[in-house]
Amino acid sequence: MAASSAGPWNWLFVPGGPGMGSQSLQSLVEVVQVPGSAWLVDLPGDGSNRVLPGVPDPYAQWPDVLVEAAQALDDVVMVGHSTGGMFMLSVPELEEHLAGAALVSSAPHAGWRTAFAQYTQDHPIPAVDTAAAHYAEHPNDQNLRTLTLAAAPWNFGEQALPQGRSLLEGLAYNHHAVAWADTHFDDTYQARWTPRTVPTLIVSGAQDHVATQHLWQEDPAFTRPNILHRRIEGAAHFPWVENPEAVHAAFTDLTDRLNDLTTQEITHRKQ
Repeated sequence: MAASSAGPWNWLFVPGGPGMGSQSLQSLVEVVQVPGSAWLVDLPGDGSNRVLPGVPDPYAQWPDVLVEAAQALDDVVMVGHSTGGMFMLSVPELEEHLAGAALVSSAPHAGWRTAFAQYTQDHPIPAVDTAAAHYAEHPNDQNLRTLTLAAAPWNFGEQALPQGRSLLEGLAYNHHAVAWADTHFDDTYQARWTPRTVPTLIVSGAQDHVATQHLWQEDPAFTRPNILHRRIEGAAHFPWVENPEAVHAAFTDLTDRLNDLTTQEITHRKQ
């Protein structure tokens, strides 16, 4: 458990990457201060979740294993950052097990990759080319860390870059998870469900160059009344690093929706 306070909700934080590990969201947990219990969730074979006796292929049930995590607790609100949010939207069975959802710097389909590729071409980083070539030749956790740190300017604004690099430096990188996603998920990803009634927050940095956010507005299914959209000014792909107050406020708005729904259910039961 990453944090605990008064409140009925169990918040499950699913990291992006993949391969970065759920430690990447510890600072998000500290910023949002959500009521209830906050849990950092590493899928099997991701982050530091590697000791898996009797599991020959931990990726065989990715990302469907998220259902198991949602079923393990009551009143679950699942929060996915970047690819973590995409994993959530790839598992339609999740909807019936969630009290709420939050998609942070995520996307509804793989179209974000085209926009990001163009951005990287327009804003090249020579150190990334060097690190990428070395990683392609020798894919391992250390070289993945080096590549991710080299690409940090694409994820953070200039002023937040030192803090961003500090966040990325100590994570439990896992190149096997990256390889799985590259082969089985990234290019073909398409949301398989949209929240119809579940209170949902879609939040992202206004300067997010990794996952372009205009894709949400192009899909009417993600403009339902139960879905809140919050654009965080002065922030990029990790918006809570650069504008923590606004991200905290966005999660407060989601919590208010959850509390209103609970109040309505209690009132309905009493009638």
